[in-house]
Amino acid sequence: VQLVESGGGLVQPGGSLGLSCAASERARSTYATGWFRQAPGKEHHEFVSAIAWSGGSPYYADSVKGRFTISRDRSKNTVYLQMSNLKPEDTAVYYCAVLPSSSDLVAVITGGSYDYDAWGQGTRVTVSS
Repeated sequence: VQLVESGGGLVQPGGSLGLSCAASERARSTYATGWFRQAPGKEHHEFVSAIAWSGGSPYYADSVKGRFTISRDRSKNTVYLQMSNLKPEDTAVYYCAVLPSSSDLVAVITGGSYDYDAWGQGTRVTVSS
């Protein structure tokens, strides 16, 4: 499975931006897709949001809750991240990743160790005036 993120760019504080994560195919082991980000100067990837392909409620980091919305289009094997009321601290390279199991999704949400089937190349989001 190959993932391609798109939609990043420069936006002013308070603005909106939409990201897309397109998968080349739907891997049989795919359970969920998650969005992560790596801020400038930071080594780790921060969890942003995730959604299971089978349904259920989406998950969000506290820092983006109420501002970001994740959604999926099964027919296009694509997951979206709509970001609004963006803040300078949202500046980062955003990545999407395919999570193979429910335990990996739980680990992502709780900050544990997780496996992933695929990881995209990232798309840069810069929030600045």
